[in-house]
Amino acid sequence: MVELDSLQRRTLTWAGLAVVLTAFDGSVLVLALPAIAADFHARVPALSNLGSVLALGGLGALPLATLADRFGRRRLIAAGVGGFSIANFASSFAPSLEALAVLRLVAVCFEVLVGGVATALIVEEAPPGRRGQAVSVLAVLSGSGTGITVLAYPLVAPHWRWLFLAGGIGLVAAPLIWRRLPEGRVWQRARFSGSALRLLLQPPWRSRLIVIAATMALLAVLLEPAGLLFTLFASQTLHLSPVAISELIVVSGLAGVASYLIGGFLTDRYGRRVPATALTGATAISASLSFGSGTPGFVAGNVLWSSFASAATPVLGAWSAELFPTRARATAESMSAVASAVGSVAGLQAVGVLSQSVGLGRSLELAGVIALAGAALLLLLPETRGSPLPD
Repeated sequence: MVELDSLQRRTLTWAGLAVVLTAFDGSVLVLALPAIAADFHARVPALSNLGSVLALGGLGALPLATLADRFGRRRLIAAGVGGFSIANFASSFAPSLEALAVLRLVAVCFEVLVGGVATALIVEEAPPGRRGQAVSVLAVLSGSGTGITVLAYPLVAPHWRWLFLAGGIGLVAAPLIWRRLPEGRVWQRARFSGSALRLLLQPPWRSRLIVIAATMALLAVLLEPAGLLFTLFASQTLHLSPVAISELIVVSGLAGVASYLIGGFLTDRYGRRVPATALTGATAISASLSFGSGTPGFVAGNVLWSSFASAATPVLGAWSAELFPTRARATAESMSAVASAVGSVAGLQAVGVLSQSVGLGRSLELAGVIALAGAALLLLLPETRGSPLPD
């Protein structure tokens, strides 16, 4: 159990609300992708291009993240919620796949910003021995945001625009987050001088950044196309209904919620390095194999994929924040997102091309080999459990 003072509880409450809204916003496209593809008569290559455009949103989050390191966490989290809520609302009126891609690009930019800055804030404010568990609570809240989409979509399917319309609720929440979310005490004590990007290019931060970036890029080669196209594979290849897909997501999500908490406990007890490497490698294996073993394997693989990925989330979240100084922590989180965006584009384009000759499932299996190599790179990073956060 994470012991928090009143300020820490307020921080978790309002940062958690931002994360819930972020997860709801980001999960609509994935769940409704078959309906979107049908509305716009789009095939896998066109949807891969859509995913590639969305992945570039991480690039737009980088300059905003540097502002979070310079001017504080609270304002950028609130501004990010307002930004993706506007894009969400506008997405409900998109007249074409191209217009939807542009609007979702803007949304992803702010989603990445909020996710990275909220994680940095929670790690900074959590008790040193409970950072992994604190991040696991944030991850559970993120899962609840996705859960709202999962439960709501079967009720409105195939009317995907209604969920984007509902995403405008963030415009009400953003001013409340601005006023109620406390500014981070660790950030307020930090001494800032010069560019956060320039600082990260100095030793020892540079080598850590290179390893994290390479890992995120290689993992994204698999996880981005697998995550984006999994509902399409389930409906078009396995012929699962929207209700069956939602039921699978619910079961996987329930397994994921328990795994978030288990991952937080494990990392605070046994460290970051070994759990992160093992869980990330298991995520890559289960995700890739779930697309090559028929409906039973797809169901089992997705539950395992969700479990391993969820357990890895608090481990990686705490570890990546502890590896970098407060003066550049949000920027470092965004740099990881940029690397992930590069890997996502490469993976989506490769899957889009390969799927035309070897099929969607086989192309995702091949991407799994690359992701497994990315997981192995984590062994190059130092252990940080229980260490003071670098200034």
